[in-house]
Amino acid sequence: MAIMVTGGAGYIGSHAVKQLLEAGHTVVAVDNLVRGHRQAIDHLGTIAEGRLSFVEADTGDRPAIEAALREHGVDTVMHFAALAYVGESVTEPLRYYRANTASALGLIEACDTVGVTRFIFSSTCATYGEPPRVPMDEHTPQSPVSPYGVSKLHVEHILRDYAEACRRNGRDFAYAALRYFNVAGSDPDGLVGEDHQPETHLIPVVIQAAMGVRDSITIFGTDYDTPDGTCIRDYVHVCDLVAAHIAVMDALKPGDERFYNLGIGNGMSVREIIDAVKRVSGKDFTINEGERRAGDPSALFADPSKIERELGWSAEYTDIDHIVETAWSWFQKHPNGYAG
Repeated sequence: MAIMVTGGAGYIGSHAVKQLLEAGHTVVAVDNLVRGHRQAIDHLGTIAEGRLSFVEADTGDRPAIEAALREHGVDTVMHFAALAYVGESVTEPLRYYRANTASALGLIEACDTVGVTRFIFSSTCATYGEPPRVPMDEHTPQSPVSPYGVSKLHVEHILRDYAEACRRNGRDFAYAALRYFNVAGSDPDGLVGEDHQPETHLIPVVIQAAMGVRDSITIFGTDYDTPDGTCIRDYVHVCDLVAAHIAVMDALKPGDERFYNLGIGNGMSVREIIDAVKRVSGKDFTINEGERRAGDPSALFADPSKIERELGWSAEYTDIDHIVETAWSWFQKHPNGYAG
């Protein structure tokens, strides 16, 4: 099967490319390299056996995408490409609507023109906003509170409306929207990993403090209604996340519409993450306490029972130390990310 992976040089996309290659698929990785890394593609080329092609393009560049879809006979698109900093989306909303919503529209139009009928969309729990209850299932009201969340929800709506139009016209378009929580960890083989500039994800930030790359870390809010007063989040390992995408891809049948939450089903607090990094690294570091950040709910974690019930998927990495170990190993080998 020939699969296009948008954002294929990014954190999650590169892990998807790796697993798809290992499963024997042909992969067309698309990335504009604004935040992706060409080095990730180069690393993956060592295992590709001629089954990996790279297209440097924006997903909204319809001529380039249509050409790549046709040239490689793409059957399925996995769409990861996006900007994903919530705070940045508040200060630069137009950039996020252009990158996340408008580019996705161009990609879907290209699929429509060429006749690609299977589409797996990397959505987000940010489409739920501040939920009335946790754990969050797929029926939780979607009321995003950031332009990032809204930009992703718009794409879900586009896919829903397009799928309905296809049904009315007797066409077999199938899609899935996978809403996931905090993605963490790295490929245990060390071939690809996490490299964000700037880095804002909690586990890498704490690891950087343990490595001395940062002078300290700050806990934003210690008075939440949680056991230790700090925010609780669901951390799903990137390899588990990609495995879920492949399970969904394998299950998609003509006309399907699928929506799944991806997480491990329980949360870890900020202090628990810090303690895990200390255990794994054997390092101590300075911890500062700051004020709450606006819009940070006390607890967010998934109810992933639907995908387990329907597809048999559940996270294998459920121990936080195990997740942190894979991230720690990557950063030990690549203290400056792909740069060295």
